[in-house]
Amino acid sequence: MTTVLIADDQPMQRFGFRMLLESQDDMTVVGEAANGTEAVRQVAAHHPDVVLMDIRMPGLDGIEATRRIIAAGARTRVLIITTFDLDEYAYDGLRAGASGFLVKDAQPEELLAGIRAVAAGDAVVAPSLTRRLLDTYIHHLPAPGTGPTPEDPRLTPLTDREREILTVIGQGWTNTEIAERLHLAESTVKTHVGRILAKTGARDRVQAVILAYDTHLVKPA
Repeated sequence: MTTVLIADDQPMQRFGFRMLLESQDDMTVVGEAANGTEAVRQVAAHHPDVVLMDIRMPGLDGIEATRRIIAAGARTRVLIITTFDLDEYAYDGLRAGASGFLVKDAQPEELLAGIRAVAAGDAVVAPSLTRRLLDTYIHHLPAPGTGPTPEDPRLTPLTDREREILTVIGQGWTNTEIAERLHLAESTVKTHVGRILAKTGARDRVQAVILAYDTHLVKPA
């Protein structure tokens, strides 16, 4: 059973999410929050598997609430539900530790699949937002210096193959694409991805993408 906390300042939005989630045999809603402060408090009290987190809420917003939840070491994963006009906040959400983003007009089955994926430890980004999220993120990167850049210590434990796979993860390749293009079994790719996350301390695939850009394995186009 996947436990979910709904954080949104719109009562009708929370009601709609609750009705959808509680129609599923494998999900239950453990609480609702109308602002970020309440979301942080309820995560500490209920330890949900997933928080559906709105960005724009009164008082403490969804980005800062996500940051505090992750900083507290909670096992809870955050799935941010955003709108197209909030793309500029995507970078901050990624850095705060969110495991994914979906848009509020997503189909119900997309939202349910996203919750299940995030609960299982995967990262979820709506296809329509992927390019725009990366573009937003890239614009916040510091310009590379003109001299040689010292090796980032997070990359040191990686084998050459793991570094190669981290690079293509940063380029947006799926496990299936990696397996096909690098002539590997998909199970082998999953093993490599798991080792990359463990060795670098990345929480999930979204954080691995950030790492690939931060360490200049992937450079902005």
